Amino acid sequence: MSRTRTERNKAVVLEFLTTAFSSKDFDALDRHLHPDYVQHNPFIPPAKAGLRGFIADLPDATRYEPGAIIAEGDLVMVHGRYSGGPGKPLLGIDIFRFEDGLVVEHWDVLQDEVAAEDTVAGNPMFTNPQAGAEDRPA
Repeated sequence: MSRTRTERNKAVVLEFLTTAFSSKDFDALDRHLHPDYVQHNPFIPPAKAGLRGFIADLPDATRYEPGAIIAEGDLVMVHGRYSGGPGKPLLGIDIFRFEDGLVVEHWDVLQDEVAAEDTVAGNPMFTNPQAGAEDRPA
């Protein structure tokens, strides 16, 4: 059974985020980023080479953990955790736009993760709603 374009786009985003950030394996990034890739994060240099260089310079302990992922048409949004880098773990919403089957544009919103016990509500800032109930925090 073939996957829909939306399902494929979600799989592409998850593949290149997890392999590039967690193991510095850039094959998926090289395969799935459009030659005219536009980066909107103010701290990452432009184009595919800029993103690759930025990730390559991160500590080897850096990891990406995906959480909720939503896709519609040519847009994919994923809530994830970046950890193991300099400073506190970061939670982010990454937004990707596809064109011709490739990621052509990226935006993000990032914030420091706060431990559940330090939040007013006592809830964790990051969970994975796609995980089974047995894998979710109580």
